[in-house]
Amino acid sequence: MLAKPLTLSAPGKAILHGEHAVVHGKAALAVALNLRTFLQIRPSNNGKVLICLPNIGTSLNWETVRLRTLLTVFSDGLDESKSPSPEQMDALKEFAGITTELSATESLGTLAFLYLYLSISAKYGQIPSVEIVVWSELPTGAGLGSSAAYSVCLAAALLTACGAIGCPVEEEKSVVRWPEEELELINRWAFRGEQVIHGKPSGVDNSVATWGGVLRFQSGKITSLKRVPTLRILLTNTKVSRSTKILVAGVKDKILKFPAIMNPVLASMDAISHECESVLEAMAESPSQEYYPVLEELFDINQHHLNVIGVGHSSLDNVCRVTATHGLHSKLTGAGGGGCAITLLRPDTDPLMMEAARQDLSACGYECWETSIGAPGICLHSLSSLKADVLHVFNSV
Repeated sequence: MLAKPLTLSAPGKAILHGEHAVVHGKAALAVALNLRTFLQIRPSNNGKVLICLPNIGTSLNWETVRLRTLLTVFSDGLDESKSPSPEQMDALKEFAGITTELSATESLGTLAFLYLYLSISAKYGQIPSVEIVVWSELPTGAGLGSSAAYSVCLAAALLTACGAIGCPVEEEKSVVRWPEEELELINRWAFRGEQVIHGKPSGVDNSVATWGGVLRFQSGKITSLKRVPTLRILLTNTKVSRSTKILVAGVKDKILKFPAIMNPVLASMDAISHECESVLEAMAESPSQEYYPVLEELFDINQHHLNVIGVGHSSLDNVCRVTATHGLHSKLTGAGGGGCAITLLRPDTDPLMMEAARQDLSACGYECWETSIGAPGICLHSLSSLKADVLHVFNSV
């Protein structure tokens, strides 16, 4: 059982290559984005369970006695291989008083927490009274895996709190990870949290948040690349909203209308993913600047392909144009039609040039972060390893 506070984090996700092509059986490369969601879980003796989400200004608590009344709904043949049932979701909504007045982010975040808390309690024994604070560097609704990072953090914290997995603290290390079999259990439970939030998720986002690094996803199969480099990027959120469902349908229509034209484009996108995978593996074996021109060219080719299949947007073209004036290469990431773009930064990119590009993008009304891809997955932190802004959040709640 939980004896002292624990602090953990999980990364966001970006698609490096293979957007939309993956829907049609081609390979995609998903990468762990080092913008992270942080969670602190603390033991409590007040007989309550509290969850605080400072990003959205939400703090909720329930008495453990009241929560136990729901356990019967979650104990009937429950395991992490079973999807959330409509009966469970209805019981949670009624218990939590979910109404249309609540934002979707708050409602779904609350339901995912309650589902995981009660499910894990029912399977592994009652989780004691705890306080949980979750704070994220990731924007919500931008296609960057914020809900998966949240679900992975919750699953890892609750499984650790109830003793289902160990607490891999090593005195000499400031950041530690769970062994592989325990990461697999975290990932399976996190997928259930993602089902609460998204209905029918692919499993890619929670896998990236759990394992980190780079994952290849093709025809439902997810494979973690064993050795990958960490690459610096500039991430830009155009803040243009879009419907993934409509964009996916539009690509399908184009393929049906012009199969002889579109299928070779998809095949080329598949080849880009495989070529990029080979380059990343070579970089991990023998780091060298000579690989960056290849990665940049693959960005450029794939961005043209994404425009060809109809998922570009003037805002994304603008990101590519602005960064190109500074000698940088960009492409959309995710569904397209707005949303986010990634810009590759070489190790020797002039910081003044990068800052100038960032300022130009901000002047367009976009939001930018300098970060990296290939980041580690879910991990446990010592307080000394946390950045000042993360510590400030946890100390002020």
